[in-house]
Amino acid sequence: MFWHALLANRSLTDPHTWQVGGGTLLLIVAIHFVLFALPSGRWTIKPVLILLALVSAAAATYMQQYTVYFDTNMLRNVLHTQVGEARELVTLSMLTKVLAMAALPVAIILWVKVTKRSWRRALGTRVAASAAALVFATVGGLLAAQDLSSLLRNHKEARYLVTPANLIVAGLRVAGSDARAAASVRLAVGEDARQRVLAGNQRPLLLVLVVGETVRAENWGLNGYQRQTTPNLSQLDVINFPDVTACGTSTEVSLPCMFSETGRRDYDEERIRNSDSLLHVVSRAGISTLWIDNQTGCKGVCADLPNEQLPGDGDALLCNGEHCLDEMLVRRVAAQLDTSAQLDTSAQLNTSAQLNTSSTLDTSSTLDAAPKLATLRGDTMIVLHPLGNHGPAYYLRYPPAFARFQPGCESADLGDCSADQITNSYDNAVLYSDHWLAKMIALLQQARNYDSAMIYVSDHGESLGELGLYLHGVPYAIAPKQQTQVPMVAWLSENLRSRVGLDPDCLRREAMQPASHDNLYHSVLGLLDIETAVYEPKLDLFRNCRAINSG
Repeated sequence: MFWHALLANRSLTDPHTWQVGGGTLLLIVAIHFVLFALPSGRWTIKPVLILLALVSAAAATYMQQYTVYFDTNMLRNVLHTQVGEARELVTLSMLTKVLAMAALPVAIILWVKVTKRSWRRALGTRVAASAAALVFATVGGLLAAQDLSSLLRNHKEARYLVTPANLIVAGLRVAGSDARAAASVRLAVGEDARQRVLAGNQRPLLLVLVVGETVRAENWGLNGYQRQTTPNLSQLDVINFPDVTACGTSTEVSLPCMFSETGRRDYDEERIRNSDSLLHVVSRAGISTLWIDNQTGCKGVCADLPNEQLPGDGDALLCNGEHCLDEMLVRRVAAQLDTSAQLDTSAQLNTSAQLNTSSTLDTSSTLDAAPKLATLRGDTMIVLHPLGNHGPAYYLRYPPAFARFQPGCESADLGDCSADQITNSYDNAVLYSDHWLAKMIALLQQARNYDSAMIYVSDHGESLGELGLYLHGVPYAIAPKQQTQVPMVAWLSENLRSRVGLDPDCLRREAMQPASHDNLYHSVLGLLDIETAVYEPKLDLFRNCRAINSG
């Protein structure tokens, strides 16, 4: 991909093309030589180079197949990927490509004989060779300087395509960042947080915040998508926000960012990762919190707070041993609420009349048996992190009953499928999210002991082949809207609306204005009536429509 970017629209018959290509090749080879020459030893050089050849081939294959860039955030995504998720990416086709690309370099490395020398002679040879390499790097740089600097100035992301230097630099940065985070004390935020006490005998307040995974605004039915991918939510009294921008293009970036008080507008990754999150502030105000994960963890957002990872074998119908479908999250929330006596799972929870989903809707047999996750008292905030639409195996994110759009892509190797098949499976996964979100709302409607609300917002979007891009994680500065525009929906019970004087018609008007993940932090604080110096009223999406304004 790097060479394609450098030599695009150049003629092979033009001598200048060969000058630029040759000079850049000389520069890159010389720099890599210096990187490895000095620290390498007789016993380490072959294993290190073989490992780098295999890793580089894997990275190059992944970049070519999905048009992704291996910057620090992408490498952090890779390092934090769970085994089950990684297995979906490792297809036979990809393994074949990786081995084909790495076979010749590995064979040459194995064939070369390493000569034994004294440490003085070896050190002198390496120093001399490295000095010579620096001369060659200078020559190569001079030959390609103008064109190469223009490329890197106009397309800074191109430097993330030079393998394996991109992996090494990103790896060092991730290690350094993690080491600093481990050695530092988390910065306390909102130490003055307290919940405002309203007059009257109030029921406990329950907020369920769903951090959707990899759902893009473009395919969200409520946003006017050509397909109705949200048939259930469209029939409910929800507030849809059609113009919402994400903090990042990956979970590793977006999740900590959207739960921070600074967000994208004043983005500082190290500060965000080393500071208290929204959940810590909410907990400090005396509100119970719980994080329930069906994904790759909370990325530090729920550190030292109650949290649970859904087991992969919780139910024979919804789980395959490695992971469960997101409907299990509804059961986990139901297990926390004292609603079993009034919960009619065959009626109000069945909101998908248009689909034959009876096989996945019978929750009565296991609902009451679900174990308690934590002791939740009083006002409560539960955060759900579902599988959502995480690719490339979109077809594994929904049960067969939701395969409405056909034909789908029944493979984790998107190269095996057409653009229409990929989109069909992706839309089916959105359709399933609509289904279980509607069930969650039905559950909250029946939790009459609470004044309840649900907010759903995706962490980032997804590319489905537009501009040659697939999946997500493109550097934010060049990311397409498919990866940065996300859906957001709020449902507020009548009791809660009456409690704080929320005007739903006003909310619908306000929802048409542009919003972002930066609004989430302050909107939650406002909705939970939490007073703190870090609360910014102008970023609270609900404030202008409340009879009782906070802050």
